Amino acid sequence: MEMKKKNWKFKLGLGLILFSIPLFLSLPFIPFLSLDHKTKITITSIVFITAEVTFYSGGFFLGKELFIKYKKQLNPKHWFKKKVKTEAKEND
Repeated sequence: MEMKKKNWKFKLGLGLILFSIPLFLSLPFIPFLSLDHKTKITITSIVFITAEVTFYSGGFFLGKELFIKYKKQLNPKHWFKKKVKTEAKEND
């Protein structure tokens, strides 16, 4: 019973994080819409707040360890870094 409960929370948390990604990706395109400036600011604010809330809510359901892992993978700074080989350090 405990595994099903944990699996449900894991799926919900991951789903919320995955739902927040398109919201974040849509932010740079909102200024190019043919809308009034006030409307663009309102839409941008709503989308940004919704993306943040869904991302961190997903992290709450995933748990601290998995949330940190996925947050690190979603950070563009870490996408192209070379991994340090630990084997060479172990042999020394």
